[in-house]
Amino acid sequence: MPQYTLWISARKDAGTAWFLGGLALVVVLVPILNQVVPPSSPFHLSAYGLTLVGKYLCYALLALSVDLIWGYCGILSLGQAAFFSLGGYAMGMYLMREIGPRGVYGDPVLPDFMVFLNWKSLPWFWQGFNHFWFAILMIALVPGSLALAFGWLAFRSRVTGVYLSIITQALTYALMLAFFRNDMGFGGNNGFTDFKDIMGFDLHSDRVRVVLLVITAIMLGLSYVVCRMIVASRAGRVIRAIRDAESRIRFLGYRVESFKLWVFVFSAVLAGIAGALYVPQIGIINPGEFSPINSIEVVIWVAVGGRGTLYGAAAGAVLVNYAKTYFTSTIPEAWNYALGALFVLVTLFLPRGIIGLVSGRVKKQGKTERPLIQAGGPERSRE
Repeated sequence: MPQYTLWISARKDAGTAWFLGGLALVVVLVPILNQVVPPSSPFHLSAYGLTLVGKYLCYALLALSVDLIWGYCGILSLGQAAFFSLGGYAMGMYLMREIGPRGVYGDPVLPDFMVFLNWKSLPWFWQGFNHFWFAILMIALVPGSLALAFGWLAFRSRVTGVYLSIITQALTYALMLAFFRNDMGFGGNNGFTDFKDIMGFDLHSDRVRVVLLVITAIMLGLSYVVCRMIVASRAGRVIRAIRDAESRIRFLGYRVESFKLWVFVFSAVLAGIAGALYVPQIGIINPGEFSPINSIEVVIWVAVGGRGTLYGAAAGAVLVNYAKTYFTSTIPEAWNYALGALFVLVTLFLPRGIIGLVSGRVKKQGKTERPLIQAGGPERSRE
């Protein structure tokens, strides 16, 4: 048994090294390709390319948050887009306050959409968003608080499996409908856009976009390291045991609800950070980001990449979204069908995702597959 454990540890460390090495390469190459390589060169990375790479990295961080709760704790949440969007809206509120008198209507306090809707004063929940530190606090606090309240009620009531998935999806849909309302004070169906700068720096500058992308890559790397520390800790072994046999862990005296709650809240904070990094790079946030289909897509990214691996989830997010960018420009009417077919094929033939296919553990180990699973490999969840 120890030799199997050692082999798996080496494989995981190798995956971590490749993942962090790839992020380091992005941090080094992106500034060079955009700022040093001349625009006439075929190797030049344009502003559009910067936006795409930044978006993929934000999605990778979102996928990481889903893999932590689904791949390791067995919580199949279909509401992660809600936390992502709340973090994005928190950042968007700060960016809207940064516009000041440079808006279409020239109001130094009220955003343009409030002036258009004849609002007379700034709502109380907008107070403080003229400070960057306050926005950063809200990016973590708002998604985390919602996850804490929702998770406490759901896990205390022992809601699991498909029922939990349904109510998380219902939560996301309810938030989407609420944010579509003009009287909510969040821009209605148009959301927030036309951002000017962040902390006094021009958001339309390539240099600022490069800095944002580098920050996103660093945050992704740090989040990955923290997640790896969590799953490798004693608490991580407990949450994996909860995933595989929740009733047995409860019988042994562990407070299952507490373990599920804190990992759920942490994943929500990660999703909020991903949303906050997404908004200034994409330049818009609207209620469409709450759409339940977005949460389902994240689950597909994780399944395609490899559930229960972390780096596989991030890789799946990048690969699927790159394919989406390509195919939506060539055969847009067929993309949704292709995405659904991809999920079905992966579920049937690649239960361990692309990472499992690349590693070839099943074929190489043959009869030793069963001990590998017992030693801590990415077991199949009941959900």
